[in-house]
Amino acid sequence: MFQYFYHERIRKAVATFGTIFNDIHVQRTAKNGSIIDQTKVPLAYAPKDKYLERIRENPSLVDNTKVALKLPRMSFEITSLAYDPERILPKNNNYNKAYGTSTTHSNKMYSPAPYTIFFSLNIYAKLQDDALQIVEQILPYFNPQYTLTLKPFSGFEDIKEDVPITLQSVSFQDDFEGSLEQRRTIIYTLDFGMRVNFHGPIRQSKIIKKTTTDVFIDKTTLLTSGADSDGLYVKQITTPNPTNAQPFSDFGFTTVTEYYGDSSQWKHIFN
Repeated sequence: MFQYFYHERIRKAVATFGTIFNDIHVQRTAKNGSIIDQTKVPLAYAPKDKYLERIRENPSLVDNTKVALKLPRMSFEITSLAYDPERILPKNNNYNKAYGTSTTHSNKMYSPAPYTIFFSLNIYAKLQDDALQIVEQILPYFNPQYTLTLKPFSGFEDIKEDVPITLQSVSFQDDFEGSLEQRRTIIYTLDFGMRVNFHGPIRQSKIIKKTTTDVFIDKTTLLTSGADSDGLYVKQITTPNPTNAQPFSDFGFTTVTEYYGDSSQWKHIFN
């Protein structure tokens, strides 16, 4: 029943979410309004407790420029995944995509499973103004959601999918412990929900290159109509023209109609 496939949906979701917040800066200005310093806020995928524990054990990290970790900075992590029944589609819905230049096969993709990935973005700062600058650069873009367009499948660059990211809550924490001389850590936590679709394996299916339509007569007139013994009255066979046409090329159709018995009254319909 199961077969191996990997579309990297969660990995791409994490990379996409982080990309949104990887170019935020904090400025410090003089009284006359001139910029004294501008710092790009580092961003990493890591739990909040990891940074808090390191800051508590090494208070000098908040303003010691000789170490790798200093404030302000940000981190984010996945907190949970939840099924989203509001976006469910019929399971047998599918769409086909041409298989390269093949004239015999195409790729078939069935309806995806809709899920919401919940992220937590944590902002750490030793100064309230630093934290407020970061928060204010984020909030206006989520009113309440920010939509990105992604490519869910590698190798299918023309297939695109809209991914809404919704800001669900904002919370504040002044993490101060110890003596009055100890530095404090101001933390803002922003919770987001990203709506993604998990697609199953891409299957290959044959391209239909010939259709046959049979028209039968009802049994009450079968004996007097001149139809064959099975009740077949008209047969139509349709093929592409040219027969080696590719799925998305410009081509027409050739239709051959065969009549059985006394079917003159039907010819004006099928011709």
